[in-house]
Amino acid sequence: MNYRNEGNIDRRTFLKTISAAGGAVGLSSVAGFTSLAHAAESQTAATPTAAAPTGATIIHGKSAEMIVHNGKLGVMETPLNLLREHRSTPVDLIYSRNHFPIDGAGSWIATTDPASHETIQNWTILVSGLVQRPKTIKVADLEQMDHVKRVAVMQCAGNGRSYYWDKAKTPGSGWKHGGMANLTWEGVPLKALLKSLDLSPAASVRFLTANGKDEPPVPGGADMIKSFHLEAPQMDDAILAVRLNGKPIPSVHGGPVRLIIPGYYGNMNVKWLTDLLLMDEPTPSAIMQKTYRMPIMPVEPGKFTTQDLTRENSTPTYGFAIMSVVFAPLSGQTAKAGDVELKGVAWNDGLASLDDIRVSLDQGKTWQTTDIDNSDGPYAWHYWNTHVKLEPGKYEVWVRATDAWGRTQPMSGLITWNPGGWDWHGIDRVPFEVA
Repeated sequence: MNYRNEGNIDRRTFLKTISAAGGAVGLSSVAGFTSLAHAAESQTAATPTAAAPTGATIIHGKSAEMIVHNGKLGVMETPLNLLREHRSTPVDLIYSRNHFPIDGAGSWIATTDPASHETIQNWTILVSGLVQRPKTIKVADLEQMDHVKRVAVMQCAGNGRSYYWDKAKTPGSGWKHGGMANLTWEGVPLKALLKSLDLSPAASVRFLTANGKDEPPVPGGADMIKSFHLEAPQMDDAILAVRLNGKPIPSVHGGPVRLIIPGYYGNMNVKWLTDLLLMDEPTPSAIMQKTYRMPIMPVEPGKFTTQDLTRENSTPTYGFAIMSVVFAPLSGQTAKAGDVELKGVAWNDGLASLDDIRVSLDQGKTWQTTDIDNSDGPYAWHYWNTHVKLEPGKYEVWVRATDAWGRTQPMSGLITWNPGGWDWHGIDRVPFEVA
């Protein structure tokens, strides 16, 4: 089954279904499910300031060296020269992507500090929908349950968006490759938890819908609600995470509790989790129906817009496309003549082994294999490296990953151009010099 496809349901039918569930859905969830305005990325644009803000001034605890795309939303990526220094990305260097302003009412998330003890003690998650016995879970109770770890890439679906702009501009921030991180999450396995709650779900349940505490920037705006196929393979590894890299989850990254689905893009890993609903159809919310969607068929760059996307001609961006990135040499760097190390990382959605990563120094005419370290697991960065003998001169290294299912990176990522700028996974091409 293609788990990017969705069922069909209109807004009226969905709301009737919610009502039939016995009124178990909280008011914040209902407000979100009826939101059909455009997503917040287009609602709030970056505003130039006299003194450019840094990551550290926008989000407490972030590195001042972060590349800021949108200060009001706290959108920033990590320079590759810093990202490559850590096997597990430290909190101050994790990219940040928020859909709603982090000032004013949203200022509580503008920090890498965890939620307060009082907040954690009072935080609850309502589990409802098409179930006979809705339940409320306390995050404080999740803290006391048996935990599992998931080492996984976290990546913005817009990572690499700026490379599409060689063909035609798209809305959104001009991400390069720094909208990703390699992280260790700890928490309670989702499916085991749902089973233990004795919810008595309806036989028609096929989807899990998740909502978080973040609010739209304008009344009636798009809420950050997501739906998932319960039978998708990655859902077997999903957790309700309460710890990141061994510590309570920072507020800016979704603490005190975040839904983590390894192998899925960051927007699907719902932050500040407050509601889980078992449903027979996906949410009709605008954030699910009009954003983070890929056209099923190729479209004409610059002519096809996000307003042309429908549930019939597009699919949500769930799992990662296969991808690889060069960490050394970086673009524009100079290596010493002789033995030159080429290295970087690769990853996919975790469903097929990734054991073929090759590099080329002659524009793809010939390719050589690399050594691969995948010891952190199927969802984590796969580290690749090789050594080559090079004379002084100018070079360009290309890297391409292929997995056991035959999925590979296109020679030109522009063939997947789409109006949202999602899912860039063209081969990485990095120019450097040898002296």
